Amino acid sequence: IINRLVSEGKGIIVISSELPEILGMCDRIYVMNKGKIVGEMPVAAASPEKIMKCIMQEEIIEQ
Repeated sequence: IINRLVSEGKGIIVISSELPEILGMCDRIYVMNKGKIVGEMPVAAASPEKIMKCIMQEEIIEQ
């Protein structure tokens, strides 16, 4: 279903704490902590380590 919607040009919001799932299906990642966006990156620039740094607020990333 998700792939069909994407092929139709529709945007999909996926909320998950499973990093491999997010890295495997998304084009862009927004990281939230306590209700605020603390990081934004294309999936090509993302890594579990970079995402965890955003979550722990060690690094604020905007790309």
